[in-house]
Amino acid sequence: VMSFVPDGWQASSSELAGKTILVTGANRGIGEAVALSCAQHGAEVLLLGRDEASLTRVYDQIVDLGCPTPGIIPLDLTTRDPALYDTLADELSGANVALDGLVHNASVLGERRALAQTSPASWDEVLQVNMTAVFLLTRALMPLLEAAPAASVVLTSSGVGRRGKAYWGAYAVSKFATEGYMQVLADELGATSTVRVNSLNPGAVNTGMRRAAYPGEPPDTNPLPDALSDRWLYLLSDVSREVHGQALSAQS
Repeated sequence: VMSFVPDGWQASSSELAGKTILVTGANRGIGEAVALSCAQHGAEVLLLGRDEASLTRVYDQIVDLGCPTPGIIPLDLTTRDPALYDTLADELSGANVALDGLVHNASVLGERRALAQTSPASWDEVLQVNMTAVFLLTRALMPLLEAAPAASVVLTSSGVGRRGKAYWGAYAVSKFATEGYMQVLADELGATSTVRVNSLNPGAVNTGMRRAAYPGEPPDTNPLPDALSDRWLYLLSDVSREVHGQALSAQS
């Protein structure tokens, strides 16, 4: 499978040593695989999610592997209150954290039905978690990203965020918004900042969300998340510091 990662590149065991990387939705699926991989390559990972029990399970895995001790951030991204995001930033800042990487991975699928039949409550939740929370969290954490030598922000996109498809509803719209947000932020940061931002479409991956979206598809037709985690490693590593403002795909 081709991807944007250069031929022959392989992350060294210390690829992310000394870096602090926050991963949202770190408790399962792609977020869990990326968090584990970052930790195994030397990063201190901050695990953000709404389910503290499953975050603790990932925390324990990382500690058992002898990796740098991660942090747990229980935060429900359905939360609209900007003060909660600002409080998190203040707490990290108070601990002298400079943020080298921010992986926006948490997403909700919402209802798979026609737009005319989509409930406003589901629409609101999907746009909140998949887009508004990205805005609120990045906005709050920007000073910590600026404090790092060369921070990398990776937004999780989707094929339906690049070409819309029937019955993908608010999810597709939220991923189009993700792409637009990335372009605007990249344009703003390009000339003035060491922070870079890209979007990454994982493609079809064997996760709970994929199985919910395609119940008839044999799950093992798609790669497991850890088979693709080097894509995130590459974007979070200094080797990719010239990659900025790109809409990338993990499997094409």
